[in-house]
Amino acid sequence: MIAVGGPAGVGKTTWLRQKFLPTSLLYFCPGVDPVPIDLACVKAEFPAVEVLTNGQESRLFAAAESSLILIEIGFQLDLAMITPLLEALAAQRVAILPIGAVQTSWHYWAERIEAGINLPAISAQAQLWRAALIGRVFDPASLEMFWFELTAGAYGQIDRAKGIFDLSDGQLAYFDFVNGLPENRSRRLPVPVWLQGRPRRFSGIEVVGQSLDREQIARTLHDCCLSDPAIADAQAQLLANLALS
Repeated sequence: MIAVGGPAGVGKTTWLRQKFLPTSLLYFCPGVDPVPIDLACVKAEFPAVEVLTNGQESRLFAAAESSLILIEIGFQLDLAMITPLLEALAAQRVAILPIGAVQTSWHYWAERIEAGINLPAISAQAQLWRAALIGRVFDPASLEMFWFELTAGAYGQIDRAKGIFDLSDGQLAYFDFVNGLPENRSRRLPVPVWLQGRPRRFSGIEVVGQSLDREQIARTLHDCCLSDPAIADAQAQLLANLALS
């Protein structure tokens, strides 16, 4: 059992994906409800992995003898609150930290340190803003423009942003930004195309930064969404294209 923690955007999920997720049986990321973006990505990309949410901790104990269990600790969690559970599970504690990071609470918490992305330090005054977007469908061009504006600082200084969005072409897109990296990253998640009304699968956004204009972020996101008639038209066109192919 391996518990991985570290600052926002340092590469915790990437480290797990590269080293352990393809052979893992259980993945638990506490404290992310109601916007479990990393959980949704893991579930989409590694369908054989059982994804656990808050309230399912007993499953960890039941599987501890026979499964490779991965626990990802979000930066926003109180380490003093989560550590007793990890000790009871005898989980190895690994911190993913920027190269050359000075002594932090993660250093004292971890039994092992691994090098992560060498990113600027996030202020202790950074704000966390989340929103579930289930049922909303986004125009891809409008969403791309919103994401550019968001990460360029139009709504405050952004340290970290990630989101999962349902698009008008029926696909589910993952967007990822870390301040200090040279590029925004986005990809389509390997899930079935949605062609029946408003989606009933998870989508959402999480933003970490300073002086965030939360109301304007929410308004601009809303402006990127399609109406019911527009969703119906887009899905009808997709179905017609599929019938012709």
